[in-house]
Amino acid sequence: MNRLDRRFAELKKNAGKALVGFVATGDPTLQVSLELITAMCHAGLDILELGVPFSDPTADGPVIQRAAARALRAGASLSKAIEMTKILREKTDIPIILFSYYNPIFAYGAESFYRDSRNAGADGVLVVDLSHEESGELTKYWERDGDFSLIRLVAPTTPKERMREITKNASGFLYLVSKTGVTGSAGVNTDSVRAQVHTLRAVSNLPICVGFGISSPSDAKAIAPHADGIVVGSAFERTIETHLDDPGLVQRLEVQVRELKTALTPVVGNARE
Repeated sequence: MNRLDRRFAELKKNAGKALVGFVATGDPTLQVSLELITAMCHAGLDILELGVPFSDPTADGPVIQRAAARALRAGASLSKAIEMTKILREKTDIPIILFSYYNPIFAYGAESFYRDSRNAGADGVLVVDLSHEESGELTKYWERDGDFSLIRLVAPTTPKERMREITKNASGFLYLVSKTGVTGSAGVNTDSVRAQVHTLRAVSNLPICVGFGISSPSDAKAIAPHADGIVVGSAFERTIETHLDDPGLVQRLEVQVRELKTALTPVVGNARE
């Protein structure tokens, strides 16, 4: 059983929900980024989405766009993200998903990306702008042992038959985008998410994690009963951006992670009653 499957199995056994956290590699610097991410992993993240900074992040809102720009100025890249994965793997056993656009992977070389990422200890990749129909260009180099996953995205506008096509060869978990728009847009419609999850569960047994619009413990608490996990990214990057020169930044992020994870805890208690 790979790390992703094991983590979700452990959470399900305890009626828990996954806290998936996105952070851009190298924001604000490579050294500080490693310190921040390590602390967040130890504070309670269940899965890390390690962002690969890209110059044209079309699916990301202003907060993550600025984070990517800071990271690129600091020398971050896909190769640096892979290097950081290797270092993190010595510090934590939580699943690590590389989060990227396809251009950096294409420039790196799809086969080399797979080899180097897996050797570094990554558990998969989420490629924002790689369509299902074109994904074979990347996955044709992969071994079929299930230890490296391409995390599939499902949009709120995706019809059921399209969901079925996207998920038929999926593994790891499914990333359900809660709303149209870009990351960091405020608010999430719980009723809409519930309906989307219901439709998606009808075509796949994989865990479903919901992202976009989830930024607070109250958001996490509202969505958790309907999904297997939540994804938080812009909220973490907003904390980094707001407190770039704050010597207490590490502690702020640790508290933020713990508060989000704690917001999921009542769901565990209710599920046991």
